[in-house]
Amino acid sequence: MMTSVYRDMFALCATVLLYFISVSHSAPLSCEDLLRPLDQLEPGHLEGRWALVAGSLNHPPSVEVFKSTDSAAIHFSNSSANSTATSYTRTFRSGGTCQYQLYNISVEGSTFILIFESRNHFNLTGTLLHTSCPDCMMIRWNVELESQSSYLFSRRREVGPKEMEEYKAQLECLKLPPPVVMDPTKELCPEQTPSEPAAAQTGEKTEEQTA
Repeated sequence: MMTSVYRDMFALCATVLLYFISVSHSAPLSCEDLLRPLDQLEPGHLEGRWALVAGSLNHPPSVEVFKSTDSAAIHFSNSSANSTATSYTRTFRSGGTCQYQLYNISVEGSTFILIFESRNHFNLTGTLLHTSCPDCMMIRWNVELESQSSYLFSRRREVGPKEMEEYKAQLECLKLPPPVVMDPTKELCPEQTPSEPAAAQTGEKTEEQTA
């Protein structure tokens, strides 16, 4: 009789324990966790091309321009663990035409600093945030605190449902609208070789350039 009672109590305790483990694993992350900047970039992490998977902007006119873009990507080169300077090439395809914009940026920890030299001189600050996606990069951009955007890049053309849900939760924490998701079947622009000069940046202060 006592053996049966102990067996039933053990089964009950095991069930309760499994329940709390399940609840703790399924509990949503706080905004503090979702918006945690990377502590430090790993050597070579940025190097190469990243396809734009989705993005969100709080500037409505720029959202319409963004929606008309067929595909976009960024390419980092000359990045290293011992250097804070690197180049950043933004490419996007729209209406069958490819455009390239090359910038020199400064990398400080998880932060990018872009300075646009033009009559509309302004700084653009980007912060890399943590993501559970192993081959993704989530960037939060601020244009002199006037506007904000966020972009999810990946080595792939699209991410899984859980990875996209995490990104949507990050956008909610940033108080940004739901993301515009790129069509993964649309072709990316060809990568330029070092001998091919990138198209000159326009220098205009428009949010659609922040990707």
